[in-house]
Amino acid sequence: MIFLFYASSPYVAQVSEALDTITVNQSIQDGESLVSAGGTFQLGFFSSGVPSRRYLGISYKKVTTMTVVWVANRDTPLVDSSGTLKFTGLGSLVLLNANGSEIWSSNSSTNARNPVAQLLDSGNLIVKDVGGTGSSILLWQSFDYPTDTLLVGMKMGMNRTTGFKRYLTSWKSIDDPSPGNFTHEIDPNGFPQSLVKQGSVVKFRLGPWNGVRYSGMPNQDPNPYYNYEFVLDDDEIYYHFELVDSSFISRLVLSSNGIVQRVTWIDRTQGWTPYLTIPRDNCDTYALCGAYGSCKIDASPVCRCLTGFTPKYSQEWDILDWSNGCVRTTTLDCGKDKFVKYSGVKLPDTSNSWFNKGMSLQECKEVCKKNCSCMAYSNLDIRGRGSGCLLWFGELIDIRELNQNGQDLYIRMAASESDLLQSKQKKQKLFMGLAVSFGVFSLFLVLTFCILQNKRKKMKHLKGKDDSFESVDSSECQKEDLELPVFDLGTVAIATNNFSEENKLGEGGFGPVYKAWRLFTEDRSMELLDELVESYNAAAVLRSIHVALLCVQQFPEDRPSMSAVILMLGSDNELPLPKEPGMKYPTGFILFFKMANDVFVAKHYSRPLLSLQMRGHQL
Repeated sequence: MIFLFYASSPYVAQVSEALDTITVNQSIQDGESLVSAGGTFQLGFFSSGVPSRRYLGISYKKVTTMTVVWVANRDTPLVDSSGTLKFTGLGSLVLLNANGSEIWSSNSSTNARNPVAQLLDSGNLIVKDVGGTGSSILLWQSFDYPTDTLLVGMKMGMNRTTGFKRYLTSWKSIDDPSPGNFTHEIDPNGFPQSLVKQGSVVKFRLGPWNGVRYSGMPNQDPNPYYNYEFVLDDDEIYYHFELVDSSFISRLVLSSNGIVQRVTWIDRTQGWTPYLTIPRDNCDTYALCGAYGSCKIDASPVCRCLTGFTPKYSQEWDILDWSNGCVRTTTLDCGKDKFVKYSGVKLPDTSNSWFNKGMSLQECKEVCKKNCSCMAYSNLDIRGRGSGCLLWFGELIDIRELNQNGQDLYIRMAASESDLLQSKQKKQKLFMGLAVSFGVFSLFLVLTFCILQNKRKKMKHLKGKDDSFESVDSSECQKEDLELPVFDLGTVAIATNNFSEENKLGEGGFGPVYKAWRLFTEDRSMELLDELVESYNAAAVLRSIHVALLCVQQFPEDRPSMSAVILMLGSDNELPLPKEPGMKYPTGFILFFKMANDVFVAKHYSRPLLSLQMRGHQL
């Protein structure tokens, strides 16, 4: 990609007194430029690709790589370097060719008393009437007519009163700034959502705004670099962002192939580095799995029907054509229908939806239940305990399962399907929760007991020695509990096939328990899930880990009873925050083996020596 930008001419001296401003009857010729007051942006003529095609545009001045952020005459390039930008007495910017013919205009003519054109340090070219009162009136701005780039302070959206829209349009190619095939816009139909379209066809959907981020962008978290906001009121709908540090250079750009990227300028490498890219993967493809289908990127195949639905045309799904989606296995009966909660998802297409900011989730459910055309509902805003109401009418399209920051969606189901699904979900949640909680709690008890025995023995026999280690004698532990059966080493070895890996049930230690704690406090609990697990309910996993940590808190009085654990796992009630687990510094770990008679044996390994003494034999 070749850019040529000239900014040296004897005429520069004429406009250099103001640098960033031109007044009535002043002009800028090819080879001259305006520079914003802070030296961040410049306005001038440039070539892209074909040297004979000249454009008037705004580019970064402080960035060494030529980067154009706005183009005036992208539809009608000049054919030579004889172009002139003139500022008329009526307050309009006009671009003329060699013949004096107008090829572009700001169309900002008005009865202004004292109009001026100014390039701001935000990259916004404005026309304003300064009048004689010291105040100014904005007549026109380039920010209202973006090309492929969203800068700090720009709005992407719509004026609900006038219907005026602001959206990004890609370049035709990497070196051709004429309008391309892709647009990035806010769809105002139903509840507003962010889309990328190719012509009139939706290619990607970022989803509706949920108060924190777009529903389909789970990685769009608050950060120390820029703040972003989605505004929806009676007058306007728009998205914009502001930089936390003004020295930080960042922009959102729509590429010629329809990719949306947030890029930042890195001085060290003297180049632009992607910070965020859309689409992230194939599941971001709009309606990939069709109606009532759900996409999960780490599954194979990625598409499946939501529970309670089946492929509309199974022969098409057999050849990985999911476009026709899924249909219900049981027909709805409006008066008897119920709602099933699907957690951790990107909300479906909201172009055919209805919303109310003031309703609670329960009120939302009641409204949806009374309308037989309402297929699903959810909270509008997920902040705090959630607020607002969002209802869907018609088929649910473009759902994907997310591993983090997904939302709850309540889908209308036939009563028989609803009861079956809810029972299955509760059993799955209870089973998983009990397994995790019991495993962690049991491990905690075993380790606590053996560690205490080891400490007592060391204090008695090895007092005064630093960093010394005496391996745990399992017979000591066994003597403390006469109900535990005692086996000699030979019997255990034969029963476990010499401690074969095939008979190993699992492993753990207080080290891993303390790692569930560290990851929990860092909001990374899902990293504990085994990579081999392909299908799971993210919300159930997180709740199970949360309950497990409540069971291993340092002080017994803080730990819930088993009946309380069962209630916690079987409901959606808010859980208390767990306190730090006790004895978080591990001294060993245990392997569990299954013997031929279904008796379990635990083999303890200490970290320093990786050994254990049992009845005089070393394991």
